[in-house]
Amino acid sequence: LFASGLKNYQFVMDRAEATGDWNYFLMGTVMKAYTTQVLADLYDQIPFSEALQGADNLNPSFDDGYSIYQTLLDEIDDALSKDFDASTNTPPSLIGNTDLIFQGNMDRWVQFANTLKLKMYLRMVNSHPTEAQAGIEDLYNSGAQFLNVSAGVSGFTNEPGRDNPMYEQNIRQLNTPDNIRASRTLVSFLEDNVDTTRMVYFFGSKNPGSIHQGDFLSTDPSYGSAARLVQRPTDPVMFISEAESYFMQAEARERYFAGAGAKDLYDQGVATSFVNMGGTATQAAMYTGPGGAYEYPSGGSLQDKIEAIITQKWIALGYGVHYIEAFFEKNRTGFPRTSPVYSDNAAYVPGQWVVSNNSVLPAGQMPRRLVFPDAETTRNANAPAVVPITTPVWWAL
Repeated sequence: LFASGLKNYQFVMDRAEATGDWNYFLMGTVMKAYTTQVLADLYDQIPFSEALQGADNLNPSFDDGYSIYQTLLDEIDDALSKDFDASTNTPPSLIGNTDLIFQGNMDRWVQFANTLKLKMYLRMVNSHPTEAQAGIEDLYNSGAQFLNVSAGVSGFTNEPGRDNPMYEQNIRQLNTPDNIRASRTLVSFLEDNVDTTRMVYFFGSKNPGSIHQGDFLSTDPSYGSAARLVQRPTDPVMFISEAESYFMQAEARERYFAGAGAKDLYDQGVATSFVNMGGTATQAAMYTGPGGAYEYPSGGSLQDKIEAIITQKWIALGYGVHYIEAFFEKNRTGFPRTSPVYSDNAAYVPGQWVVSNNSVLPAGQMPRRLVFPDAETTRNANAPAVVPITTPVWWAL
């Protein structure tokens, strides 16, 4: 992501700033911020203020995640403050297909920027609650518009090198469909709620066989027929999906605006997830309506509502090769809950996460971050000491 992503985004930003092309400057800034934020969320500390200098600095120091977030938010605000009517801008009509996400629609890019800011502020609710609340309230008080479409890349075809990158790597290059099998955690949740639409989207069957999480030493003969994740060469790649945007807005409404509009946003998130996965909004309404399996807990506590939102976000994030956000949200909110028993126990609650059956971590522990790669710690004299994989990052519970 540094060599093939951030370096290129910085190049776009530098060239755009030099020519006063604020359309491309905003696009480069948003994508650089998005990519940097993912890296900071994975590693907690990364090279940032001294990064991207090439041979001028082969030993960049690491910055802490919160400082990085503050700078990224300032950079997004700076990009949003530019003159998008300036004659030096490339007209949106000429940007066209060079913009793989919105085809030159700058209003969408502004919404993407605002939604990314919303996500970053929500990440801060545990560690910096005052700043998180102030940032989110400022977004709403300023009339910020958020995504009501997905920010992602689509248009892939069933051709080598032109298909969905995960499909290209996992199916075409490795030449096997067997790497990703159905986990009992997800399957049990969908089964318990008779969510056959999304079950079929994920696994191609209403009754898929599944494997207990991390049970890779088992000799259970049924595991050989466990359902495979359905991967399609034309699947999109999401940065922030429409459903994810609605769920973030619902959480913000619950936390800081007495829940005004939260239920409707939650319902929109579930409906969008169903539509993305081959269903309809009408089907989704049967689940979110009175007595439905996914009815919003309007009379419940704040935690009940956050749990409902994050649980549905977990399912929705399966669309668009976007699974990593579920890992982040689990670490931020604790939802879905972690089961006190393994998923083969009669007391297991469907959908609760379980510790891998063959985990080598201390009892009850799960990974909370990625550890610094060996190439970094051995070649960069300023790399910090390796932090245990079970240590939460700065914004996590």
